[in-house]
Amino acid sequence: MPSERITFPGHAGHALAARLDMPRGPHLATALFAHCFTCGKDIHAARRIAQRLAAMGIAVLRFDFTGLGHSQGEFANTTLRSNVDDIVQAAEYLDGRDMAPSLLIGHSLGGAAVLRAAGQIAAAKAVVTIGSPFDPDHVTHTFSDALPLIAASGEAQVDLGGRPFTIGQAFVDDLAQHDLGTTLANLDRALLVMHAPGDTVVGVSNATQIFMAAKHPKSFVTLDDADHLVSRPEDAEYAAGVIAAWARRYINLTPPAPPPGAPEDVTRVTEADPQGFLQDVMSGPHHHALADEPEAYGGTNRGMSPYGFVAAGLGACTSMTIRMYARRKGWPLESVSVDVTHDKVHAQDASGSESRIDRFTRRITLSGDLTQEERARLMEIADRCPVHRTLETGAQIDTEMT
Repeated sequence: MPSERITFPGHAGHALAARLDMPRGPHLATALFAHCFTCGKDIHAARRIAQRLAAMGIAVLRFDFTGLGHSQGEFANTTLRSNVDDIVQAAEYLDGRDMAPSLLIGHSLGGAAVLRAAGQIAAAKAVVTIGSPFDPDHVTHTFSDALPLIAASGEAQVDLGGRPFTIGQAFVDDLAQHDLGTTLANLDRALLVMHAPGDTVVGVSNATQIFMAAKHPKSFVTLDDADHLVSRPEDAEYAAGVIAAWARRYINLTPPAPPPGAPEDVTRVTEADPQGFLQDVMSGPHHHALADEPEAYGGTNRGMSPYGFVAAGLGACTSMTIRMYARRKGWPLESVSVDVTHDKVHAQDASGSESRIDRFTRRITLSGDLTQEERARLMEIADRCPVHRTLETGAQIDTEMT
């Protein structure tokens, strides 16, 4: 997916570094992603969620808060309130590009920030929190040993995740002042709460409090055994898929008409993992699947292989063709099942040299009170399946570089 490096002014005028992940196809909506406490826009969970949403037509802006990552400013001078202001500034930047965000996503403390910011972003229709605290002051437990020094000196350097950060007293005081209960009661946006029961940084009880304080429409989805950063690829993939499916209910994703000559719209394949073979597959704007290779071939086995998709197309087309014919004839066909296997076998051509050909084997099961003649006819009809004919006769493939 195209990823544009941009900067925009933050709450104090500092340049904030961001990535705008754009769909390769039609741009249907925009999301804004706020990262976790002391993290950054490029953590794996943020990247994968952005990729997944971009694949379905939702552009995603993810940025580094003031003083973090590649953004300017001093982290010691920031607060939760300044983070909220940075989010509002990001939304205003997007609005200036006619891309006002309809979806807000916040991870950990970023979740508390997007909840607070939502009321100031008129275009926002839905909010997602991932591993977020109900009481933002909960964050201070990660540097509780330094609180006396911060109170005495006004600031102190603390070690968070192996990296040094300067925490100011203003940050501590500001966390204690935020009441998310009131914010949630007046949210007036659809809410999705995601949390892992085993989260050791922000306990799952926080998700319960967020969910109970909010009004409907609201949803809760567990992230099972994910860690707080949702760092494992399979956990990030699951979170991305849930957000994408949930967002459809609350965000207008009306697609444009299919291009001329493509009545079924474009099937768009986008690489999801440059280190492996995982691919996002979108058929038009609504249908998503994952393609991958088995682990034995260097993949992660999180989706069907390319030949698996070909076999699926043959099986589905066969079943549909049989059903359509039986329905038209009024025959008592109760169900159809098609098993497809694929193999390459040796064959001798006219010149006597050895070659390899693809062989697809179909095993068709027809259930119902059908006569032998009806069954035989339906098996003949199976060979009229359009995909069957395409595979038998071949197809012309034209390739262009864009």
